[in-house]
Amino acid sequence: MNDFSCTVRMWDGEHTVGLQHLKSYDYLPAECQQMQVICDRISRVYSDSLEETVKSLLQLLGKVNRPYLTAVEEKLLKLLELEYGRIP
Repeated sequence: MNDFSCTVRMWDGEHTVGLQHLKSYDYLPAECQQMQVICDRISRVYSDSLEETVKSLLQLLGKVNRPYLTAVEEKLLKLLELEYGRIP
């Protein structure tokens, strides 16, 4: 973290953003950890060489503003992890 910006690790890489552009969702520590797990899972699958539909789906999952995936979202992500062999 710098004086006026910080580097944020997200599902699609690291981004340097100004502090004024950050928004707090007031997540509890356990919820932050859940968000990190989701981010890591999406990052393992995401690649520029994926089909456009798959990339779009992963991008949408990466933009979810809650610390969990719905049952359907979870099934979709698991399917992509299986399909692309990226389960830890």
